[in-house]
Amino acid sequence: MYFRHSNAMWNEFPDLVPGALFVGGITADAAVADRIAKFHAIAEERLASSSEGEMPEIQAWRRTFSKMGLKPTQYRCASEALLRRFRQEKSLPQLHPLVDLCNAVSIAFAIPVAVFDLAKISGDLEVRHATGKETYLTFAGETEHPEPREVIFADGADRAHARRWTNRQSGLSAVREDTRSVLIVAEAMHESAGNDAPRLIATLAAELAGAWSVDAKTRVLSRSSPRFDL
Repeated sequence: MYFRHSNAMWNEFPDLVPGALFVGGITADAAVADRIAKFHAIAEERLASSSEGEMPEIQAWRRTFSKMGLKPTQYRCASEALLRRFRQEKSLPQLHPLVDLCNAVSIAFAIPVAVFDLAKISGDLEVRHATGKETYLTFAGETEHPEPREVIFADGADRAHARRWTNRQSGLSAVREDTRSVLIVAEAMHESAGNDAPRLIATLAAELAGAWSVDAKTRVLSRSSPRFDL
């Protein structure tokens, strides 16, 4: 299995810096509260000096959403949506230790982080434009069909595991109690993304090693090296 962005995506979004991480041995009983707290503190400090919409990481994704023909305040990238909720509620919902940790890292870096249960993905996973025939399962159990040209995470069975790129993940490959192996993807567009995305992936790898005693395989992707073999 491999993960990649299509050539068309690299042509259209040359500023993209994606990082990916593959790890097995995940369980739902890891203690991560202290780890989460330190990243929440970083996010809180950043929000004290500027709103999420003023952060360069979020502004870059807003420009990207506009380029895709989406209203950026109607469809927010995942990190902006999390930061907005965190600013309003001073906390984030507890879902699963891994998801909670990834969400905490995401708001600390203001970079979208997606987590996929690999057992629910068929074949390879590619970020590409939809053809219109793909299926997407919502968390409510409803089936949707992404619009043609919409940016999705698509597998070999034409199932979309995320819609509108970094906006909304699928309920099909969401991390659950029985999840063991995952692919984690972080994508950045801002000016310092070349430094920040690798730092985010390295940070996550270290946190996973500490919380689950696992060694992650990591890769920072580029136009010249777009493929991550799991």
